[in-house]
Amino acid sequence: MTDPKHFLFLVASTREAGHVGNTEWLARQAAASLPADTTQTWVHLARAGIPEFVDQRHTVGSYPMPEDGSVMRGLLDQTLACTDLVFVAPVYWFSFPSTLKAYLDHWSAWLRVPGLDFKARMSTKRLWLITTNGDRAKAQPMIDSTAMCAKFLDMPLAGVLWGKGGPPDAAKGDEHAVAAAPTFFLG
Repeated sequence: MTDPKHFLFLVASTREAGHVGNTEWLARQAAASLPADTTQTWVHLARAGIPEFVDQRHTVGSYPMPEDGSVMRGLLDQTLACTDLVFVAPVYWFSFPSTLKAYLDHWSAWLRVPGLDFKARMSTKRLWLITTNGDRAKAQPMIDSTAMCAKFLDMPLAGVLWGKGGPPDAAKGDEHAVAAAPTFFLG
């Protein structure tokens, strides 16, 4: 018997609250096929209140553990608790939305928290990317960045699901992405 999985979905869209964009819609289609005993945690990064990252790598050199009850402690705890980390990120200007980039910047701090052993703990998780935009070629820089993040932390990049995005509901018309979604997390 295998241990139950825990998927952390980091929704990076900056759409207004209550509006599900193409990328989140596609991610929810994929998540619907996860086994019933799989824990799913969905975090909308635009509403999380992520503070600006202060780079002190070359001055202080280390970072304290984020304070209990803080936004970053909550995100750190959720990140470490998952077995699978899913970036649900539409392509913004050929890259990650600023919300996901802000979260990733804090990885630089977590790598330098004494005793946390962030890199080793992340190497036990799988990283996934679900993304949409109008042109697959323009998603490649984000796909490459995701692969580099995974490689840096010795995480397997378990899969990339791209769908045709753009105007609202465009992904629903992408027959390839819609057909791939139900089996995406099974591979």
